[in-house]
Amino acid sequence: MPLVVTISGLHGSGKSTYAKALAEEFKLRYVSAGQLFRDIAKDKGVSMEELIQITADDSEIDCIIDERTRREAEKGDVILDGQLAGWMAKDKASLKIFLTAPEDVRIRRIAERDSVDFEKAKAQTVLREKAERERYKRYYDIDITDISTYDLIMDTSLLPLEESIKILKNIISDYIGRQPRR
Repeated sequence: MPLVVTISGLHGSGKSTYAKALAEEFKLRYVSAGQLFRDIAKDKGVSMEELIQITADDSEIDCIIDERTRREAEKGDVILDGQLAGWMAKDKASLKIFLTAPEDVRIRRIAERDSVDFEKAKAQTVLREKAERERYKRYYDIDITDISTYDLIMDTSLLPLEESIKILKNIISDYIGRQPRR
């Protein structure tokens, strides 16, 4: 069975950072739902906040992103990075990982990444996460606070980045080693 690892979590939890590192380590493709969302905003010439407002009443963009996630999972040999990646990959996922971190840590990471002050990053993130929770519930009947679908939950604020990546690499390596040979 081809390897499909999903990395999910709230904004600033480290999804992209960890997913890229794991994709490189295991020579897997890397697909980011968040990057696709940012690319769509850029293509439409709107800010992220404006695209969030657009998606509040129009499911088309979410459907595009989520359908792509499902297609990439079907292809296999991929690390999927996205809030709904675990939900969208469903039984195609070999491992579903959920990353978490305290809100202040996540906001600080976002502020640094986006070169904005903490308060602006907090306001944008709170708005975005609220809108997404509502959308996902309305469009898919998914409660993103329900993490029971995941195989592994990891707080990325507990250890330095490299130590946390090493732990995830070991888990994935052990998982691969326990699979029957093709």
